[in-house]
This record gives sequence, structure tokens and C-alpha cells, in this order.
Amino acid sequence: MYLGIDLGTSGVKLLLLDDAQAVVATADAAVPQHRPRPTWSEQHPADWWAALEAAVAQLRAQVPAAWAQVRGIGLSGHMHGAVVLGAQGQVLRPAILWNDGRASAECAQLEDAVPTSRQITGNLAMPGFTAPKLQWLRTHEPAVFDQIRTVLLPKDWLRLQLSGDAVSDMSDASGTLWLDVQARAWSPAMLQACGLDTLHMPALAEGSAPTGTLRSDVARRWGLGKGVVVAAGAGDNAASAVGVGARTAGQGFVSLGTSGVVFRVTDAFAPATERAVHAFAHALPQRWHHMSVMLSAASAFGWVTRLTGRGDEAQLSDAVGALAPGRRALAPLFLPYLSGERTPHNNAAATGVFMGLRAEHDAADLAYAVMEGVGFGLLDGLNAMRAAGAGQGDAAVDAAGSTAPVQAELVDARTAPGAADSALALVGGGARSNPWAQLLASAFDTSLQRPQGAHAAAALGAARLAAMACGGDEAHWCQPLTADAIFMPQPAQQALLADRYARFVALYPALQSQF
Repeated sequence: MYLGIDLGTSGVKLLLLDDAQAVVATADAAVPQHRPRPTWSEQHPADWWAALEAAVAQLRAQVPAAWAQVRGIGLSGHMHGAVVLGAQGQVLRPAILWNDGRASAECAQLEDAVPTSRQITGNLAMPGFTAPKLQWLRTHEPAVFDQIRTVLLPKDWLRLQLSGDAVSDMSDASGTLWLDVQARAWSPAMLQACGLDTLHMPALAEGSAPTGTLRSDVARRWGLGKGVVVAAGAGDNAASAVGVGARTAGQGFVSLGTSGVVFRVTDAFAPATERAVHAFAHALPQRWHHMSVMLSAASAFGWVTRLTGRGDEAQLSDAVGALAPGRRALAPLFLPYLSGERTPHNNAAATGVFMGLRAEHDAADLAYAVMEGVGFGLLDGLNAMRAAGAGQGDAAVDAAGSTAPVQAELVDARTAPGAADSALALVGGGARSNPWAQLLASAFDTSLQRPQGAHAAAALGAARLAAMACGGDEAHWCQPLTADAIFMPQPAQQALLADRYARFVALYPALQSQF
């Protein structure tokens, strides 16, 4: 048995995987998020551990016999967070998260200090990354900064509690702006620019490598045996890629999680910073990936559900699915930048906007606008990746839409000949929504496969990495998942979306000066 631990922004998810790669059980527990000031986003690491303990108790109660057979643990987690520790390993302040926008000024400072930073790191300096956060602490909380002895990413702080080892993996470390991503090693120049050195950093390992074993006191408390291996693991997106079997160049996925991601594996380090595309190390050895990121995706749909007084996101999704095409054509447009934005705008000050509201609009109209706005934001990122050459064989989708041949709306995965050839996997909590999945397929002009268990892809990837750390073969453990549905582009929907996407693309530059 292999345990995958996925530390998400909203909670911890656990997944237990057996030797036949069947999911035995899952459990989860919520983690509170704090926004003490506008654009700030923080969490208390102690809340991560409390949620992990609660989820472990659930899993043990569900499948006690299977639980006792756990041999390996893999970790996945939200990237870019800054956990700063003192000389005794104590947490010095709440962790600053990936969707925190306070460090905009520090990004320019870093790039000025290291003119080759984009070539070293494969990325623009953005407020969400870890290095600008430490620069912010250096300026605004010098008393805290002076006490820092170790900086860890969120999942790696959990590792420290599990095994006592300060280690990170290549994929998660890529999101710090301290990693030389091509060399897969810490960059002394980037660290020095932040007043740090390699002594402040954890050791580095490939995601499928073992990094230690579970502490004996934790093993006893959890009812596990001795020598449980802890794998290096991965940042959440690279873990999801392992979960859906994306291990060779061109394979990838679209994620509708708290944030929105388009991810494609590359076999070489290929920065594309001019379009705010991320170039990171993959969790698997000697592979990298391109990624576009938007900061609000499924979280935006949760927001509109609460805003409209609908307690159930599934019911609101069904209401969107029931909207007639004519009604959708008259819905407001939505800029989905509730937490600022990365690809392609790189603007932490960007905000959400409804444009075109009328008295006749109701909750379903607003929910459709949010789904569509997130879809268009992801399309912006996919087009940036296509233009950068991230998806070989893809032509950029423009506002004129596509006239490529299409098939039926929702196709049974077993009866769709050739559908997998050009498909991206669709994962994350938002993947449960059929109307949203269909909208994305039409907007992208790409078939989308929704794997079974897509909402837990990161936890599954973490469990697969644990199996590899215990000696398992990569090709065996990184097989693509069986799809439970394939969504194909619809011509009528594409025509509607093309007109609205052209208006969406024009809206951001028209409002940019007002953010």
C-alpha cells in the first residue's frame, strides 16, 4: 500500500493505492485560509498538520487492514509558499501562499539584481513565487528575516514533521525562483540576491526518490510499521501529471482546481518568459514542463455559488447546463482575476470584473459567465504555450474560432476512435462539471479526457511517486488513467464562444489602467 498526501489550499487529501494501482480509499480535511490584508494570503502550518492528522484518522477508520500495510508515503502540495523556520525549527510566522500578491515591487528588484534570472529560473519574477516573498520579509519584517535558518515549501514542512528531513523535489523547487532549472540545483546568484545561501535551503531530490523514513513516534501513533519510506514527491501540478500518466513530451492536462493550469511535458528546458509561461522541472528525472497558470479557477465558481446564495455547486452547474445558447450569448462577460493573474498578464493588481450586467440576469447567467471567463483565461494561457512551441503540432486558437471537424458533445471513452491522440486530461474539482468540461473542449478546439478519479490526481500522483521510491518501475506506475468521458468540440458552441472570446480579449487592456 502507498499513501499519497496532497496539501491543497483548501484542505488535505489522502489517497491509499494498492499494488494493483487501485484506489482503496480517500479522506480529506479542511484547512482555513487567512487574508489579513487585501492581496495577502496566509495559512498556519500547524493547521496543515492538524488536517493531516484528522484525515489519517478517517482513513484508518475506513480501511484499517489496508492502512496497516502502508510501505511508502508520497507528498504533493501547493507551490511557492514560504515557510520560514528559526534555529530550533520553529515556524517564525504564518506561511505566505502562492496566491499572495504583496511582493510585486520585490520582483523588479530581483530581476535588476540578477539580469540573467529568467534564463536561470525559466520564469518571470512574479509575486506568487517564493523568492519575492523572502525579499518582502527582508524589507518589511527584518526582525523575522534575521531569525530565518531554513526556508521550506508547504509540503516539505509536512515532510519535516513526518521524517525529520529537510528536502524538496525538483518540480516544487522550480517554483521558488532559487533553482537553476536546467541544472536542477540551487542557484547561488538567485539566493544571494535575497540575502540567503544554500545553507538556508533543503536538500534536493528527484520526485521518485526516497528522502527518508517515517519517524518512529509518528509511525506508532498512526499504527504503521517501521521503515515506511517517504518519497520526495512533487508540486501539485507535477504530481497531477504523474497521476494522469503525463511523462513524455507533449502529454499534459488542464486543471480546474483552486487555480487553473494548462500543463505539458517537455524533454528539454525551454524558457518562454516573454509570454509569462512557466518552465519548470518535472517530478520525473531529466524531464521538464511548460505550464500556464491562472490564480482563480474552481475557486471562482465556489465564489459565485456563495455570492448568489446557492449552497450547492453541483446544482448551479446543472443550471448552467440547462441554459439555452441564446441565453448564454446574452450573459455578462467575466474577467476571472479574483486573486490577480499570472499567464499571460502577470498582473497581481488585476481584479475580477462582470461586464454587461442587466436586470434580467440571474444566478445561472452569472455562473455561466464565471465558467466561461475561467475557460477564456485558460485559453489565453494555452495560446501562450502554443505560440511558445509548448504543444508541438498545435495551431494557436484565435478569436475567429476553428472550423476543424468535430464529433458529438459527450462521447463514451470506449467508443471514441482516435480521441486520445490529441487529448488533454481534465483534472481538479471543477472537472466534475460536464457543462464546464464541454465549454473548455469547444473553446480549446481540443478533445478533453476526464480520467476516473480526476479530482484526486495530485494525491494519486503522490502515491505513485511513493511506489517508485519503494523500487517500482516508472513506466509501470505512470500509466495513463482510464477516461470516464471524452468531451469533443461542438461547432455551434465554438461559434458562440469565438465572438465572446474576442470581446473578452479586448476587455482586459481596456480596463488595465483602472486596476
